[in-house]
Amino acid sequence: MNLLLHELRLTLRSRLSAFALVLLAVLAIASVTAGMAEVARQRATIARIQPLQQQDVGAIAQWVTKSKDPGNAAYYTFHATWDSPSNLAFAALGMRDVAPFLLRVRTLGLQAQLYEGETFNPELALPGRFDFAFVLVYLAPLFVIALFHDLMSGEREAGRLRMLEALPGGSRTLWRRRVALKFMLLYAALAIPFVCAALLSHAQATVVLGILLIIAAYLALWVAITLAVVRLQWSSVTNAATLAACWLVLTLVLPTLAHVVINGAIPVNQGVELTLAQRENVHGAWELPRGETMATFYARYPQWRDSPPLPGDFHWKWYFAFHQNGDDSVSEQVAAYRQGLQARDAWTARVGWLLPGVGVQWLMAWLAETDLRAQLTYQDRIHDFHRRLREFYYTYLFDDRPFGEADFAAAPKWQ
Repeated sequence: MNLLLHELRLTLRSRLSAFALVLLAVLAIASVTAGMAEVARQRATIARIQPLQQQDVGAIAQWVTKSKDPGNAAYYTFHATWDSPSNLAFAALGMRDVAPFLLRVRTLGLQAQLYEGETFNPELALPGRFDFAFVLVYLAPLFVIALFHDLMSGEREAGRLRMLEALPGGSRTLWRRRVALKFMLLYAALAIPFVCAALLSHAQATVVLGILLIIAAYLALWVAITLAVVRLQWSSVTNAATLAACWLVLTLVLPTLAHVVINGAIPVNQGVELTLAQRENVHGAWELPRGETMATFYARYPQWRDSPPLPGDFHWKWYFAFHQNGDDSVSEQVAAYRQGLQARDAWTARVGWLLPGVGVQWLMAWLAETDLRAQLTYQDRIHDFHRRLREFYYTYLFDDRPFGEADFAAAPKWQ
C-alpha cells in the first residue's frame, strides 16, 4: 500500500499526468451534464405538448360541433405522439440527436408525416453530439496515450531506467503497479461522473454495470495498444506520434471508410423520397375517377364496402380513402427502406467487433435505448396509433354519422 501511495504521489507530481486526469474528469462531467440537460429539455418539451394538445382539441371541438362533420374533425385534429427518453439516454443520445422524438399526426396519409421532418444535414450530424459516449470513444484514448506513452522511455531518457530495474522485487512489479495505478485513475475520472449522473437519473443498475464494464474494457484495450508500442523501446516522441496515428486510424479513418462501404453496399433511399412518392400518388388521385379510387380502397379494406354511395359533390370519405391508397402504394418502398436501415445497423454491429470505437458506440446506444431499433419501435407505435385513429374516424365517415363534442373524448389516446 505504501508503494502504491508513493506511485500516486509521483504520478500527480507530473504536470502532464495531473493535468490530463483533471481535464478528462472535467470533460466527463461536462458530457454527462450536457446529456442530462438535453434529456431534461426533451422531457420538458413532451410535458409541455400535452396540455397544449388538449387546448387545441378543445378549440377544434367547439368549431366542429356547429356542423358535426366528422371529416372536419378528422382533417383538422392533430394528435401528439412522443418517445420519452430512457433514464440512461444522457450517456449516449444516439438517434435522438437527429430523429424526432415528438410528432403530431393526423388521420391523413402517415408516410408523408413520418418523414417530412427529415431535414437534418447528415454531414453535420456525423460527428454526433458531445455526450459521454463521445468522450469515451474519441477523447479517452488520447488521455491513455498521454499517460502511458513515456512509461519506460521517460525513465530511460531521464537516466533512471537501469536504477529502477535494479530495485528489489524486480522491474515487472514496478511497471505493473504503475500501469494499474494509471489505469485506475483514468477509469475513476470517467466512471465517477457517469455513476453520479446515473444515480441522479435513476438508471437501472444492471445497465449502469454494463456501461462500467464497457468503459473498463475500452480503456484496457487502449492501454494494451499503448504498452505494445512502448515495448518497442522507441523514444517518447516517437511513441506519442505512433500512438496518435493509431488513434487517428482506429477512431476516425477506418470507421469512416466502413461507413462509406456499408452505405455503398446497402443503398437506402432517404425518407424524404418516400414522402414525395406518397404525395405524388395522393395528388394524382384528384385526377382519377372517384369510383376507381373507392374500388381500390374497398379491395384493401372490405369492412367499409357497405358504406352508402358517394354523393355527386365532395365527400370526406373519398378524400381519406385516396390518402390511405397513397400510403398503401408506397408500402413496399417503406418496407425496403426499413430493411435497408436494419441491414446497415446489423453490419455496423459486425464492424464493431473489429473497430472498438464503433462497437462501443453501438453498444452504448443499444443500452441507452437511443439506437435505430428504438427509433423504429417508436415508428411502429405511431403506425399502430394511426391505424386506431383511422378506424375510429372511418366509423363516422363511412356510416355518415354526426361527430359532436363528446365524440372527441372517445378518440384513441397516445399511450
